Amino acid sequence: MQSILLDLHYLPSVAYFAAIYKADEISIASQGRFEKRTYLNRSTILTANGPLDLSVPVFGANKRIPIQEVKIDYHEKWMNNHWRAIQSAYGKSPFFDFYSEEFKAILYAESSHLFNLNKSLLTMCLKFLQIDTPVFWEENLDEKDKPDLTDMRGDIHPRKPISELSWFAPKPYQQIFGSNFVSNLNILDLLFCTGPEAIEVLKRSIVTLENK
Repeated sequence: MQSILLDLHYLPSVAYFAAIYKADEISIASQGRFEKRTYLNRSTILTANGPLDLSVPVFGANKRIPIQEVKIDYHEKWMNNHWRAIQSAYGKSPFFDFYSEEFKAILYAESSHLFNLNKSLLTMCLKFLQIDTPVFWEENLDEKDKPDLTDMRGDIHPRKPISELSWFAPKPYQQIFGSNFVSNLNILDLLFCTGPEAIEVLKRSIVTLENK
């Protein structure tokens, strides 16, 4: 059995969900420290002008506080900015109307903590993708109790090329903008563009001994 440990990202990338799909079970760590310039509060979409990062503003980003204690800063209406950008980028995509309202509802629910927002979004994405890999929410994880656990925290990182992920080889799909495929955007790109076929794209993007 393959059991992996992941951080909880904001609207995670395609590679993140490929990791979940290929595993037998997932542990999500809520201990540990928040780090700036990671996918904990950042996500990337594809616009008419190219890739665009969306960042959730948080309090105490410079203090490396525990992840589960990170609070979202609502002084700026970042939800409006994020949703306008998402709507502009994907409003004409084949499956935008099918998924968009539930994502919008989560964004505008104004979760007080980043961890809760990310958890709600992850749960929604797994439902849409029909991925039933068991997810364990670890508040006080002792890795000695799970000796077979593979720690993949930090493997999927803005400063690390996806070519370093030996198990992930992104398969192109039809995107809204541009003639050149942009890989490993956030999961919204895949869902809005391919709908029910998203899970098949994930399957084809996983490197196994059979398809090397």
